[in-house]
Amino acid sequence: MSLLRAPPLALFAAGVLPAAAHADIPVCDYTVVRSYPHGTGDFTEGLFYREGLLYESTGEPGHSRIVVRKLDSLKPLREARIPAPLFGEGVIDWGDQLISLTWRAGIGYRWDRKTLRNTGTFTYKGEGWGMTRDGNTIYQSDGSSTLLLRDPATMKVTGTLPVTAEGRAVPLLNELEWINGEIWANVWMTDSIARIDPASGKVKAWIDLSGLRTRAKGYGQDDVLNGIAWDAKHHRVFVTGKNWNQLFQIRLKPPCKMPAGKREARQ
Repeated sequence: MSLLRAPPLALFAAGVLPAAAHADIPVCDYTVVRSYPHGTGDFTEGLFYREGLLYESTGEPGHSRIVVRKLDSLKPLREARIPAPLFGEGVIDWGDQLISLTWRAGIGYRWDRKTLRNTGTFTYKGEGWGMTRDGNTIYQSDGSSTLLLRDPATMKVTGTLPVTAEGRAVPLLNELEWINGEIWANVWMTDSIARIDPASGKVKAWIDLSGLRTRAKGYGQDDVLNGIAWDAKHHRVFVTGKNWNQLFQIRLKPPCKMPAGKREARQ
């Protein structure tokens, strides 16, 4: 998303963000464990980490692509371009496939995960933003406060998950990641990640990542926090932003802890 296409920031005045959070919703601080390179021309829309590789989808017409690379190198191991004028959005894996969205075109793509060869397209209604997956359930954001549940085989909607904090809707949910039974969601145009209970849709905690944008030289008005990836094998969390020059491995400061609940039902 870019400012030219977005609702006004006044939507955040409802008091659902960390600065106005109530005492019973914890606000987690962080430390940077390590930083890795990130392309300053990569307008991050989707991010995940699997089997030692980083998968990233980027936006902007004519510059949208899906890249597979190692953490410590910007050189793509595999790359696929999203044809202009489409605007690339979220991406997720499912079996031997990648599934990716576009913003307003209502067109999604299927790719061979090993080669990034395009194997098909599908259509859907509404906007495509971020995605994550637990087993055979995809959770998709569309810029609202409600996540859509989809069947990856058909990409049909199978349910919805309204997201709230203290009974208030949390708007502009963006890039998503499933982490041990929680959904972590970037909130667009903020430094915040919402930790969401997928059973109730309630925000269990906020993560305040203030300071990372400046550290990554995200000076443009659209250069906001967006992108969460989870290395389940080594219990590492990575975050980045649009056009940032770094991707960060972070650790939550006590008393906040990583979720220890249901692990990913990958297949």
